[in-house]
Amino acid sequence: MEGIKTFEELLAKHGKGYGCEVCKPTVGSLLASCWNEYILKPQHTPLQDTNDNFLANIQKDGTYSVIPRSAGGEITPEGLVAVGRIAREFNLYTKITGSQRIGLFGAQKDDLPEIWRQLIEAGFETGHAYAKALRMAKTCVGSTWCRYGVGDSVGFGVELENRYKGIRTPHKMKFGVSGCTRECAEAQGKDVGIIATEKGWNLYVCGNGGMKPRHADLLAADLDRDTLIKYLDRFMMFYIRTADKLTRTAPWLDNLEGGIEYLKSVIIDDKLGLNEHLEEEMARLRAAVVCEWTETVNTPSAQVRFKHFINSDKRDPNVQVVPEREQHRPATPYERIPVTLVEENA
Repeated sequence: MEGIKTFEELLAKHGKGYGCEVCKPTVGSLLASCWNEYILKPQHTPLQDTNDNFLANIQKDGTYSVIPRSAGGEITPEGLVAVGRIAREFNLYTKITGSQRIGLFGAQKDDLPEIWRQLIEAGFETGHAYAKALRMAKTCVGSTWCRYGVGDSVGFGVELENRYKGIRTPHKMKFGVSGCTRECAEAQGKDVGIIATEKGWNLYVCGNGGMKPRHADLLAADLDRDTLIKYLDRFMMFYIRTADKLTRTAPWLDNLEGGIEYLKSVIIDDKLGLNEHLEEEMARLRAAVVCEWTETVNTPSAQVRFKHFINSDKRDPNVQVVPEREQHRPATPYERIPVTLVEENA
């Protein structure tokens, strides 16, 4: 590696021109997965796409979603109260997402810093729902509560989510941890799936739902927790270093010559002699992780970008909602009221 950390350095050594709407986000993604620096640093901001630019997913009506992390699907009563209070204050639609998190929808761009300031004060951090990174570790209640459970799936899921959160990857990643073979966390349909057994944990990789479902492959069986984490560190880094941008783990493995057997030889048998390096790289990335919204809330200059207009404090006049099921949703084109902007007198 040449230690390139900015787009300008890359351009000076290997390119020319000013960059385009394709190469800039590509380079931004690669730099993030190599160094894991705060993406709204001045040298990185021009490379980000819409969602990373505002650390939130833009919705069909131009508003944004806010999804704080709930590691392993856990949330305290105090956390629930705080989320409800914030949703009410900012008139946000609330929904439990498929990743066992609470999604707050309909946030205006200029409200995002204040929403996140209050969430952070309540003990939350960014859930990276906008990022190419680990979204969540979905868990069942496991042996802690379930009479069928043979492993503490929630505890292990929380540990793994906190271990790998914030690390930028070629595409989004989803984990699942089930406390027994009944598979209530649907682990075998995730990028990384872990299932408790009587002897330890089975580690599955490269599963996928979505448009092209793929059953995950068994990488190793009956592992103790420390060995599983070691294999997972290697797997994550090998994927980060070898997959093309915007390639999920499922097609990455399908296109990997030798498939799962080759992957086993690399991760378990150290066929390429890279495992020590992969573990060191993972440790370096983990050490660099920060909550991007905490950084933004504590950096006034980073909040300027969240204004709707550079010369006015007005809100977006095009955001309109209608009531539905005791909440609200974006107005359809047929429900919208025409908006006429009137300039204020000087």
